[in-house]
Amino acid sequence: MSASKQSTPRILEPELLPVVSTGANLPPIPAARLTPDGLRARFKETLDWSQEPPEARIKAIGGDPRVASVLVALVVRDQGLSVLLTQRADHLSDHAGQISFPGGRREPEDANAAATALREAHEEVGLAPERVEVLGAMPDYLTGTGFRVTPVVALVHPPFTLTADTLEVADIFEVPLAFLMNPAHHEVRLFKWEGGERRFFAMPYVASEKKAPYFIWGATAGMLRNFYRFLAA
Repeated sequence: MSASKQSTPRILEPELLPVVSTGANLPPIPAARLTPDGLRARFKETLDWSQEPPEARIKAIGGDPRVASVLVALVVRDQGLSVLLTQRADHLSDHAGQISFPGGRREPEDANAAATALREAHEEVGLAPERVEVLGAMPDYLTGTGFRVTPVVALVHPPFTLTADTLEVADIFEVPLAFLMNPAHHEVRLFKWEGGERRFFAMPYVASEKKAPYFIWGATAGMLRNFYRFLAA
């Protein structure tokens, strides 16, 4: 394998890597924009904004990236919007144990990216599509493991019940949208190895003093960072 095609080593313990910066110097998102009406209005606008640079490839993958969608599900709560997230089961071949949005690969019967995201959310966590109001989609996100992911943003209207598919999902939880859209919580962490380095976003969230923090990083954190850039544009 030539030097230009060497793979990036996998990051096995990202939560132990050093924080080199945060987004504390970036502007906050106006509170009115983090509401159902504010988000509906934002998705109707034509905005000039750019994504974060794509992730470095973790392994060499030939051909086109695998096509997938995730549902960025924003639950409408009395105290404000919250983001529905899952922790993937430890035995999965892709992103095992990581925090992720409900989602997965596109199937031939899926009409579009939103159909994939809704189907996967129903299969993984039992979210009924009729409780979901799709607002729009973010630009595709190319992951380091070779997926081209469309983040489909939607409001989720209670009441609803969730049931995890235990073959894929180890945990289901919510994080306040205001926390995730606060750039001060956007850590940049550094992974170094012989021959290179990789920087990635992380957003640790402490749900309870009795539980370890949910370590949101990698593609999920990258898509959340892009959502911040979209809302801040």
